[in-house]
Amino acid sequence: MQTTQYASLPTEQRQRCEVWTRVMGYHRPVSQFNIGKRAEHRERRHFTENAASR
Repeated sequence: MQTTQYASLPTEQRQRCEVWTRVMGYHRPVSQFNIGKRAEHRERRHFTENAASR
């Protein structure tokens, strides 16, 4: 069983993280995507260096 290194913050101290991604050659926040584009973004497979080196 692994132990968690980080303690979670109380809800009132947390901040919303804005996620940006590159779309059609420019960067844009995911929060401004339409419903279809948000669904597409959730289904994407993201690159990880560890998985690529196997």
